[in-house]
Amino acid sequence: MRFLLYFLAVVLPAFLWVPTAMAQGTSASRAEAEIELGKASFPINEYFTISFHLRGAALERYSAFPDLEGFKKSGKSSTTTTRIVNGQRSSELIITQRYAAYAEGEYVIKPFTMTINALTVRSGGGTLRVGPQATGPATPPSTGPLQGIGSLDQLFGKPKPQEYVEPKDQAFLALVPDRARIYVGQGVHIALYFYLTAEDQGVLDFYNFAGQLPDIIRQLRQRTVWEETFDEQEITPEAVTVDGKPFLRFKLYEAELYPLNTQPLVFPAVALQMVKYRVAKKPDPGLDNRMEGFKTYFSGAKTVTVLALPPHPLRDQVPVGSYQLREAIDRTTFRTGQAFAYTFTVEGEGNLAAVNLPAPAPREGLEFYGPDVDQNLTRESGRVGGRKSFRFRVVARRPGQVPLDSLLRLVVFNPETARYDTLRPELRPQVRGPVRETVTFSPHPTDPFYQEALRDADNTLQQIGLYRDVRRYANFLLVALLAIAGFGWWQAGRNK
Repeated sequence: MRFLLYFLAVVLPAFLWVPTAMAQGTSASRAEAEIELGKASFPINEYFTISFHLRGAALERYSAFPDLEGFKKSGKSSTTTTRIVNGQRSSELIITQRYAAYAEGEYVIKPFTMTINALTVRSGGGTLRVGPQATGPATPPSTGPLQGIGSLDQLFGKPKPQEYVEPKDQAFLALVPDRARIYVGQGVHIALYFYLTAEDQGVLDFYNFAGQLPDIIRQLRQRTVWEETFDEQEITPEAVTVDGKPFLRFKLYEAELYPLNTQPLVFPAVALQMVKYRVAKKPDPGLDNRMEGFKTYFSGAKTVTVLALPPHPLRDQVPVGSYQLREAIDRTTFRTGQAFAYTFTVEGEGNLAAVNLPAPAPREGLEFYGPDVDQNLTRESGRVGGRKSFRFRVVARRPGQVPLDSLLRLVVFNPETARYDTLRPELRPQVRGPVRETVTFSPHPTDPFYQEALRDADNTLQQIGLYRDVRRYANFLLVALLAIAGFGWWQAGRNK
């Protein structure tokens, strides 16, 4: 009898609520991450890459990419893919680390792990073969005009003048925009760099950089722009040449800014405090012979002029960028009443978030469904670009040529040529078959909506109040069983 009461009071209610707990666990574990290695064989003038993919969650943090013996880290890139299918949004982030080999030969990558958000991802490593240089020009490192202003040194403690001296340094802080004049909607890349020579490395060091960076970014932020930040979390030196002299450059912050109006972008001078050591005038063997102090470096103030777009009826609506049109269609023969998929893809450099294809012009005998939107954005080497696709499902009721060029078009402004361009389709599918005034929608079997969204759907008809009734009947049954058990317990007590 006691076992029956325990079963009714504890086991049965837990059993009834198990599906809810499982659903919550499934929802909380939707984030996925994986590591992908580049080609195992490549020439010495090409990069080896290690990438990680993150799906189902926003990037919060990730551990450093591994150091590979025989290779030097040489910059990163990030790619964000966003898909909107029937109103459901999904995204995938790919961050890629490039590695340059020092010499030809065979290298072994040991297994390693990375932590991405709260996920630990493991790679089994592999063997790399670096061959002779491939034919073709190598890509030179990007350089540009740089400026920086160093402040007067602050006082360092109270050492005796004859004991310590402050060495001179050639380091400086510089904010570098890649353009001085841009149009509304055109991107400008800005980067904050700290430069120092190889000799300066022994007397300079970063100080509380994580605490200083948020205030620096706050001062550089602009209120009248759309900002695309670069997912760079490691600060590594890069060898560059400034006025014919070698420097090491540390990239502290970078972003691509797209102004929303003609207000100029004004960047104030920002400060970076560094640790600077004084060195002993008469070094003692076996001692460090350095005294820690501080020095503050200032960047120069910068202003980027923003120009209005030339006159045009759609001037306030057109996307700005260097774009091209790519088309795709899922079949070669077309029949009336059958759906076919047409994809209008805008590709190039610019603010893809501002690219929105106007709805197709209505036309008798044609039906458009969608679009499903797929955006792939890449940030690499100071450039932001990619592609944005609009996928329609089209049904033609009448035979003849489908005039896509008169139904879909996108006006864009090219800042390089300072001209407006119209992207319009060149494909003109020819539909054959009888006229069908009433059409039953017949999707193509490769349609992603019917492959993914309805793949596991149950098409069994259910009553609207089915689950509410099941819960009510289960509660009635539970009360009845408890009453029977209580009566049995009471009856057993009377018989003793």
